[in-house]
Amino acid sequence: MLAGAAAAQDDRIGRALDAMVAAYPDALAGHDGKVLRWRDGTVMPVTEGDNHKSLAELLHHASIADQFRFPYPRGTLKEPPAVDADPGRFRNTAFFTKMYGDCKKSEVERRLVRVVWLPKTWGKAIEFTSVNGADAHLRAVAAELDALPASIKRAAYPIAGTYNCRVVADTGEPSPHSYGIAIDLNLAFSDYWFWRPHTGQIAYRNRMPDQIVTIFEKHGFIWGGKWYHYDTMHFEYRPELLAAGE
Repeated sequence: MLAGAAAAQDDRIGRALDAMVAAYPDALAGHDGKVLRWRDGTVMPVTEGDNHKSLAELLHHASIADQFRFPYPRGTLKEPPAVDADPGRFRNTAFFTKMYGDCKKSEVERRLVRVVWLPKTWGKAIEFTSVNGADAHLRAVAAELDALPASIKRAAYPIAGTYNCRVVADTGEPSPHSYGIAIDLNLAFSDYWFWRPHTGQIAYRNRMPDQIVTIFEKHGFIWGGKWYHYDTMHFEYRPELLAAGE
């Protein structure tokens, strides 16, 4: 039975890595289940061999395989996320720095481009990475959001930020904003677990319209509202997680 469970786990990780290579074809050449191969010849281990990490260990020392620890649930949430289920919140720093650059060395800034957010409604330029064509996907999101009823798209502007060379408030690890792959929407419609009392079990809150989430997911963005440690204004370009969960 243990051998069967291990084989099933290897198969799941293999499919997830297939999705990752397919999502980033310009950067990634392939994998063999144990290492991820980049087109420039770089080789990265997929796992550290520890499948029993605590939440703190996952947040601070995630392997590439750990990024797929929780499947991302595409579509409308039927119930709040399970305790500590944060699909996409575990990030391997080496992977993201290799892909998007080190913001402290100005490597990320060189790849940023301007995207006009909701051109028919708000019309202000924001910065987003051009790596992997992420900026084009964000433009597609903006165009579709612009067509929504005013009462719904009001939650999408003014935005709270995109690129910012900073760390995540509760972990001290590099924020996805520091790679130029994240956008925070209107603070007035946002709920963030860290802003509320959280000494016991976290009570889920959300005011972000489903229509906005659906459009972002269609174009390769995950939503922080699907985390137990929710951040409902947060969207992050992670197409591999959406593909792996299908």
